[in-house]
Amino acid sequence: MNKSVESYWRKFLDSLPPDSPWLARPMLAEGWGDSPAMADELGALIASGVKTATCSALAEWEHDGGDLPQPGLLTVVLDGKDIPLCIVETVEVVIKPYNQVDAAFAFDEGEGDRSLEYWRAAHKRFFERTFARIGGQFSEEMLLVCERFRLIYK
Repeated sequence: MNKSVESYWRKFLDSLPPDSPWLARPMLAEGWGDSPAMADELGALIASGVKTATCSALAEWEHDGGDLPQPGLLTVVLDGKDIPLCIVETVEVVIKPYNQVDAAFAFDEGEGDRSLEYWRAAHKRFFERTFARIGGQFSEEMLLVCERFRLIYK
């Protein structure tokens, strides 16, 4: 954890009442997306409250060996230079096929014109880049880890 994340996390913890359940929660600090520019863009959408959902390929989690996110996880959202922008709490995690993502989830992702059509086109390109990195191939039936979160600190 870099010093700016450490300081930001400490300010958040210091702002909480002594009985807050968030004091004992696990924390992750990360930029979202696959480039610094995307981390800036998505981070701004999250910090403004527009973006309240995200998804990732289950195959990427399996490839990287990470634990899947769980409700209650606190994430310090970083920009493309690893500067903290805000903290979100994961409230829901559902695994579903890409082709079963609906318009409501696409809207909550907050990107582009927020339509399902935009979401499908943008995420197809994103997942094609993901599979180029980890091996495998994009498919409309591929499983996604779909998360909903809420902004809790800025």
